[in-house]
Amino acid sequence: MKNQAALQATSQESLGDALHGAFRQEVRRFLQEEYPQDILAKARAGGVLSREDQIRSQQALQSRGWLAATWPAEHGGPGWDPVQRYVFEDELDRAGAPTLQPMALIYVGPVIYTFGTDEQKRRWLPDILSSKAMWAQGYSEPESGSDLASLGLRADRDGDHYILNGTKIWTSYAQWADWIFCLARTSREERKQAGISFICAEMSSPGITVHPIVSIDGFHHLNRVEFENVRVPVDQRIGEEGKGWHYATFLLQNERLSYAHVSRRKAELDHLRKLAATLPSDFGGVMADDPDFIRRHAESEIAVGLLEKMVLNALIAADQTTPAQVSVLKIQATEIQQKITELAIDLAGRGGAAWADRAHDGWRETMPLVPAFAAPAMGGYMFGRAVTIYGGATEIQKNLVWRMIGR
Repeated sequence: MKNQAALQATSQESLGDALHGAFRQEVRRFLQEEYPQDILAKARAGGVLSREDQIRSQQALQSRGWLAATWPAEHGGPGWDPVQRYVFEDELDRAGAPTLQPMALIYVGPVIYTFGTDEQKRRWLPDILSSKAMWAQGYSEPESGSDLASLGLRADRDGDHYILNGTKIWTSYAQWADWIFCLARTSREERKQAGISFICAEMSSPGITVHPIVSIDGFHHLNRVEFENVRVPVDQRIGEEGKGWHYATFLLQNERLSYAHVSRRKAELDHLRKLAATLPSDFGGVMADDPDFIRRHAESEIAVGLLEKMVLNALIAADQTTPAQVSVLKIQATEIQQKITELAIDLAGRGGAAWADRAHDGWRETMPLVPAFAAPAMGGYMFGRAVTIYGGATEIQKNLVWRMIGR
């Protein structure tokens, strides 16, 4: 009841006021004094983190036991209540810290400790917490994206092993991964969601090939992963055979709750307002006084405020939150993110047309006449075209909401 009352208070006050306290100050002080400052600077400047950067970031958080913020204490997490978790994520966003790679921490980790065997927990969870092992998610396929249940990756039983054949695509950071968790078809059933199993494979297994996909923003974070007669021990299947869709649904609910980043959106809007005060308008004066900018900025601020209330409501009634509510939150969070990136490139103007390879240090020196914010703004806009597609396309999420309403 105490936690619920604290969260309900935030529906009447701003989070910045209602949730300030000793814990918030502890997290803020850690980010200022103990977290790697070069990584913060790189992220704030629009640079791209390397695998080594990501590991250092995660290990710094785990030095305080804070890496797996959503995990219960019995599985190695901090065991925070919803208020502490929200404050922690809020401070990360306020500081401009890089987004944690979610595949292990938010996606497969909870599946392992909820549905895995004791041996699987001992095998995988410590390596996730120490950042010794990175993970990738093998869900989408060339012919199975939004209709994930139509997937075709085969896992044929051969004694104590499965033999995997097929292809996964849009696999984020597979080039970094030590493990991949896959939805694979172990049998053909009348209902396409049946006969799917949740199988984990080492990326070093013979027969696994990673093909890079360079996305429209110029980065290599996506991949196509091919499986050709890949032998995977049966004891690397999580849960029951043929029940993988159930575990996938559990995972997707956690995934879609992770998109909001309210404080990150607030910080972006504040940054854009300050930029607009320095940029000339085509109609005289500065962009901060342009009626169209004022309107769109205000609409985005209102939308972020409403998103904040939605997130808090989901935290207040976490056990009662329905898949439809999670779908609505995902729709709102991703559409708001796109609107903010659109406002940013409008401010960038012609400067946004200059392409910069931000994966390499010193990229700013290659374009001294272009405003510093322009290249990251265009990169964010380009990547942002995908946010209403991955993790469940907006059109599919609306169908899910409609079905729930129609019941």
